[in-house]
Amino acid sequence: MQPKFRFGLAGRLGAVLMMVLVIPMAANSSPEPAAAPVSADSGQQQMEQGAYLARAGDCAACHSAPDGQPFSGGLPLATPFGVIHSTNITPDLVHGIGQYTFEDFDRAMREGVARDGHRLYPAMPYTAFAKVSASDMHALFAYFSKGVKPAPTENRDNDLRWPFGMRSLLTVWDLFFLDRGEYVAKPGQSVQWNRGAYLVQGLGHCGACHTPRGIAGQEEAYDESKGKSYLVGALTDTWFAADLTADFGTGLRGWTKDELVDYLKTGRTARSAAFGAMAQVVGASTQHLRDEDRTAIAEYLKSLPPASGVTVPPTAVAADTTTAALRAGSVGARGAQLYLDNCNACHHADGAGALRTFPPLAGSEMINTADATSLIHIVLTGSAMPSTKTAPSALAMPDFAWRLSDQDVADVLSFVRSSWGNRAASVAANDVGRLRLVTATK
Repeated sequence: MQPKFRFGLAGRLGAVLMMVLVIPMAANSSPEPAAAPVSADSGQQQMEQGAYLARAGDCAACHSAPDGQPFSGGLPLATPFGVIHSTNITPDLVHGIGQYTFEDFDRAMREGVARDGHRLYPAMPYTAFAKVSASDMHALFAYFSKGVKPAPTENRDNDLRWPFGMRSLLTVWDLFFLDRGEYVAKPGQSVQWNRGAYLVQGLGHCGACHTPRGIAGQEEAYDESKGKSYLVGALTDTWFAADLTADFGTGLRGWTKDELVDYLKTGRTARSAAFGAMAQVVGASTQHLRDEDRTAIAEYLKSLPPASGVTVPPTAVAADTTTAALRAGSVGARGAQLYLDNCNACHHADGAGALRTFPPLAGSEMINTADATSLIHIVLTGSAMPSTKTAPSALAMPDFAWRLSDQDVADVLSFVRSSWGNRAASVAANDVGRLRLVTATK
């Protein structure tokens, strides 16, 4: 399948027309005033809660450059409209948010409006953070204003193509796509389910990667009630973020809640391992959550209906003939010899891998997903599991870009995607070539 970057040319032109031709209007009124801060006696506890929430939101991932101080900004974020640099959110008085009041902070988090009135680009997921409760927002402010070391790091200019550098256009964008208001618990659902929904939709902002985008860069749905697109999987930069619905074969239908909890805690299970951006999320965020919060997330995700609407398992697949052929040295199938030479030592002739060490390829949701972008990316550049407290070894797959041609990568992946009962489409060499060019410049 051809790698599709987040929006095509038509999408970008559509966004221009929407933003330029619509007459700007005043934004909706601000939400009701937030609850008063907790007493000074519990200030330390509030700040610690804020630190926990900042982990849950993985704020450091975007607001910390590789060699910079945490939260000092400067990380370049590639978008279809150009490069946006994350900002300094330390309490530095000149370059950070040291002069922000709680009201300033709350407005930036919920509405994407900075203290001086300029609008933030929705690369900052304020559409999700709008759902954060007042008490949690106070805790976050306490942490960022008192618990983070100030950094005198100057903010970097963005490099956006015209007209996307015109922040005034975001007024129109917000009118269409920003839903104001804190998360409201759904009646008829358990406390645990609602806690999971609050974390996934709000601070976790899972939809930012796992939900497809529309022509103006908006998520097609912001929760499960807004359409079938929510968390169905999406191409984000050069990775495909997985389907988190209950789809058979490509989603979470085959996962147990315990497996999901284990994955969020360790980044690896008997059936999969975190890779790409998700490895960073596990390492910096979800491994630090409380067990009850990871369980709540699993409870919510497992409740999502399949995006395809299919509620019965697919028909049985033909008996596996790949394992016997590989063990016998029969390599007549295209890509089989490449598999034996490059993959068999770790993933084995039966595609089962090694428990929690080398992920299985047989029956893997990642292998069977329609979009092969992540698979191509991993083969070309390699990938490492996160190092977590309970699984500290950052086991890695090496890169093969130096060793395999575009056709080789396409052949071996096509072999894997059609073996051991896998039934995914083949991979084309020109798709590999396009992604090779992009990843080589990163």
